Amino acid sequence: MALTATEIGSIVQELAPALADGWIQKISQPLPDTLILEIRVPGHTRRLLCSMRDDTARIHFVHQHLPNPPTPPSFCQLLRARIQGAHIDTLQHLSGDRIVRLDLTSRAGPVSLVAELFSRNADLLFLDGEGVVIATLRHHKDRIGQPYQAPAAAPFRSSSREAVVQEPGRQPQTDQDPFPLSSKFEAFYRDREAELSHQAQARERESGLRKHLKKLMRRMAALRQDLEQAGRYELYSRYGELLKANLGLLKKGQSTVSVVDYYDEQLPELTIPLDPTKGPQANMDAYFAKYHKFVSAQREITPRLASIETEIQQIQAELDTIKQGTWQPPSTERRSAARGTPSLRRKRVSDGEPRGPFRRFVSSDGHPILVGRNARENDDLTFGLAKSEDLWLHARGTPGSHVVVRLDKGTEPPPETIRDAATLALLYSDLKKSGKGDVIYTRRKWVKKAKGQAAGAVTVTQEKSIYVTLDKSRLDALKSRSAQR
Repeated sequence: MALTATEIGSIVQELAPALADGWIQKISQPLPDTLILEIRVPGHTRRLLCSMRDDTARIHFVHQHLPNPPTPPSFCQLLRARIQGAHIDTLQHLSGDRIVRLDLTSRAGPVSLVAELFSRNADLLFLDGEGVVIATLRHHKDRIGQPYQAPAAAPFRSSSREAVVQEPGRQPQTDQDPFPLSSKFEAFYRDREAELSHQAQARERESGLRKHLKKLMRRMAALRQDLEQAGRYELYSRYGELLKANLGLLKKGQSTVSVVDYYDEQLPELTIPLDPTKGPQANMDAYFAKYHKFVSAQREITPRLASIETEIQQIQAELDTIKQGTWQPPSTERRSAARGTPSLRRKRVSDGEPRGPFRRFVSSDGHPILVGRNARENDDLTFGLAKSEDLWLHARGTPGSHVVVRLDKGTEPPPETIRDAATLALLYSDLKKSGKGDVIYTRRKWVKKAKGQAAGAVTVTQEKSIYVTLDKSRLDALKSRSAQR
């Protein structure tokens, strides 16, 4: 629901006089596709929003505050360095198109911001005094370094809606609301973007539910197949009891035996298959074992099937609400309860140490060494606690613990620290029994989580290797330092 060129012209008419003689005192980028310029004019501070979001690209004043990310994106950092403190010269609308140009005078000379407010591929470009593109909000590398040229005007395809503002240019100004168009745009798009966000959440939820539903259906089919297969053994309890009553008639080497079926009122003769390689007792025990397998399967599989069927019904009910347009995202409390205990991943206490109970050692050079104790701890240690420059180790080609050496930025690990950590990686791996083997090591930044694999599975690049043996004196020293902590 993008603005028309007429609506853009109207908002520029409202903004331009209010920005005259202003200068940019602050720049923020609260969202990847949204920039806010805080502009100081005599007696007032204006907050100009430039949104390049598809379908809602626009420019207007805002009152609502949007929280900033901890680290400003690169485009925001560049503008802070180049135009913070710049004087606003003009704000222009390219007549007949959805492009707005803000000309500035910075410390280095004239520069410009050009907002292309298209319904698709909207962008904000930063130009130098010669009109050459220095950077774009969307990071379109093919435009950087090129003289700016407005894209060919495409026909505007309006959706079946009324204009955001009726009769542009005739909105009355009041002392309470000197910028009525901005107020209308802010209110309209706040609701519109909330609606779009809800729709995106619903689509994402529907996709996740359908994937999980397919998984549950496959699991249920497999369980039913197992139950059906186990059901063939239901009769074997009778076979076992009949063999037990007729053990004296059986001899090793028989392939069948005919006995009277006491469980049938007609007392028919029943032929029971036998394994000729087994004796009478072994054949009887085999039938009882298969029957117990059926009982166990029925006891375990039946409640699991019931649980899966209940979950499938819940998923289908939620999918129906999405289809009907009545779906609401679960509350924070419900989401937390559904997920269970939050993962330790990416969580640290104030002193930087993990919440998890990792094994802890200190190398001979005084560097902390942390060792995961299972697959989940390996995952939390590598992708939650470890920093990009920390040293990461693992025994080559075998299951084992992830080992991390905590290093200060720019620090190279000493050789003895590497050997200490490699010894621990060998000790807590399947190579422990042999007492020797290769251990790979690299910086944590070269370790990536293996997609679709179990916890602790990783892919490693730029690794080196070291051959170590389990040195008792080295291990004793490591354990001694660990006990002293």
